Amino acid sequence: MFWLQLLIVIIALYIGSRLGGIGLGVMGGLGLSILTFGFGLEPTAPPIDVMLMIAAVITAASTMQAAGGMDVLVRIAEQALRRNPQHITLMAPLVTYLFTICAGTGHVAYSVMPVIAEVSRQSGVRPERPMSIAVIASQQAITATPISAATVALLSLLSGQGYHLFDILLVSIPATFIGCLAAALIMTRYGKPLDQDEEFRRRVAEGSVPPIGVRDGQGGASAQDGANANPGLGRGAVASVALFLLGVILVVLFGSIPSLRPSWTDAEGLMHTLGMPQVVEMVMLSTSAVILLITRIPAGNVVKGGVFLPGMQAVISIFGIAWMGDTFFKGNMDVLQGSIHDAVTAAPWLFAFALFAMSILLNSQAATIRGLMPLGIALGLPAPALIAMFPAVNGYFFIPNYPTVIAAIQFDRTGTTRIGRYLLNHSFMLPGLVATLVAVIAGFILAQLVL
Repeated sequence: MFWLQLLIVIIALYIGSRLGGIGLGVMGGLGLSILTFGFGLEPTAPPIDVMLMIAAVITAASTMQAAGGMDVLVRIAEQALRRNPQHITLMAPLVTYLFTICAGTGHVAYSVMPVIAEVSRQSGVRPERPMSIAVIASQQAITATPISAATVALLSLLSGQGYHLFDILLVSIPATFIGCLAAALIMTRYGKPLDQDEEFRRRVAEGSVPPIGVRDGQGGASAQDGANANPGLGRGAVASVALFLLGVILVVLFGSIPSLRPSWTDAEGLMHTLGMPQVVEMVMLSTSAVILLITRIPAGNVVKGGVFLPGMQAVISIFGIAWMGDTFFKGNMDVLQGSIHDAVTAAPWLFAFALFAMSILLNSQAATIRGLMPLGIALGLPAPALIAMFPAVNGYFFIPNYPTVIAAIQFDRTGTTRIGRYLLNHSFMLPGLVATLVAVIAGFILAQLVL
């Protein structure tokens, strides 16, 4: 019965990932229904707190975007990239990493991808180099930002063991940054120089792509020209960025210093401190409200931006997948503990491979955390080890079907960023594997030093 139930879970994950959008969530709901009504497993409680925290964060980020805050960040990034074109393979991942840290979602990388591609081509740098590692960095930072769905999910699972947000960030930020830096250094020498690439030379010859050093005059102005044509930003754009970052800082402070949170004594004389799920929800909703009041943008514009839709899709995905995963693991804990407990106890790093593999199936760091991390806790893996393995959930790049991966390929008109003939020999495989492996190794070292 265990293997039949596992097959149901895998089929639900596979079909859901192929459907895209909310497909992962609704297939998780279908799988849960089969496990409950078909196999008699008792359903666990749905992950309400995680869903509400993610919804609050996405609302704040979407409000900042509607106020023009993302445009402010993009302009700052574009100026930095154009001032250092020869170092763009190192600069581009730094930009997307910081964007994700600030916004809590890797999808903000879309806004600078055209700039990275165009600056690379003009300066003669093979665009595949900065484009690939920039995409990887935008997702590695998901496990380093205090407001991502994945970090929030991990915090909710480890807070009961006395670990705080600062403990997670103290390991995940330097670990993922080191991983991205290692991958970026490798990518600086990856592939042929642009002027020697056959595909690029073919496209130049046919006139579909300008040669090196020539600004893109086809299909409209370049990214820089577009920015110059519309120099004005909406009212309160800079203020929205400042307010959003203030909200992020408050979340970090409240999460790292529990004494800042209010406490109450119940009827039995026990002291209860306000939990971090409620803190995140209150702070981020309040941030969104203040941005709306100060910038006076129409509230209806918040749901029309590029951040809100994928964020809400993540909420639905976690709803179904986490509920199904929790139910399956709880219902089969005796089998799981008996079969793999000794292995992961002797070598906790083996659990990182399970996290990596599931993230490939789910295409979601947060869903992977909610789906598999409870098993690690139930198996008795120490919290520092689980924090060290946190970057392992960034395996989305392995199969090149993730939106940011596809977008990067499309934005690189030179054809150097590509999917190979054998599917897995694509531009993102090497930087993705290097960044993830180095981040996990660095995570274990840091966890032993600081936790």
